Amino acid sequence: MKRNLQVLLLLFLGVGLLHIALLTDLYLRYVRPGLRPALIASGVLLIVLGAVSAARDGFPFDRPRTAPGHDPEHGHDLDHEHGHGHDHSQGPRVAWLLYVPALTVLFLAPPALGSYTASRDDTKPPTTGGSLFPALPAKGTVEMSLNDFSSRAVWDTGRTLTGRTVRLTGFVTPGHHGTWYVSRLAISCCAADAQVRKVRVHGAAAPPADAWVSVTGTWHPTGKLGTDDASPALDAATVKRVPTPKDPYNDMVVSRARR
Repeated sequence: MKRNLQVLLLLFLGVGLLHIALLTDLYLRYVRPGLRPALIASGVLLIVLGAVSAARDGFPFDRPRTAPGHDPEHGHDLDHEHGHGHDHSQGPRVAWLLYVPALTVLFLAPPALGSYTASRDDTKPPTTGGSLFPALPAKGTVEMSLNDFSSRAVWDTGRTLTGRTVRLTGFVTPGHHGTWYVSRLAISCCAADAQVRKVRVHGAAAPPADAWVSVTGTWHPTGKLGTDDASPALDAATVKRVPTPKDPYNDMVVSRARR
């Protein structure tokens, strides 16, 4: 039974990895796009290992395996007296719980990180000098990443956001006392190292938590610019529901004017 469990786990995990990385885009909920080849290779390797183990041991292993020092004719160990043997053939029943993550990846892929994670993180935008911010387009609504907007709203002493209409896209994170944020999570490698970027939205009712929205509005100065007292905020003119993006962690938007 133990060998059955090991082989099936290898096969389920391998098929699950290939399912999310090769046949769908679900892997983007957990890792960066560049890791897709590694996931596919891992899935293939797990399936090969499972198949080799099954072929070697005669899957489904219905025949009892004889351990060294065991006398199959008399049904007892040669090294022990009658009545003192121990049956280890079944293994702990709790081992079946190992199937849960394997089957979950295969049939019920967990969603990407969302408002629960964002609401528990108060990460500040990365510090950068004011001279490092490039000029924004001269006219029109500027579509920006939350990372770019947050950095400018806190550290840009040149005030390039003043009087500009911007559009931010992210998921809704509820705050305290009716406040809410448009948020994104950025990852370096996988969801385990996710960093939060969120902008408080003023002047609009909060959509449901985790709903993806596109918020158009103007910069709402908060705190002393260029210090840790400042925080990114937006006075919303419109809030529009949008579909969940294929890659929820990709916040790389080239600032451009809407013509």
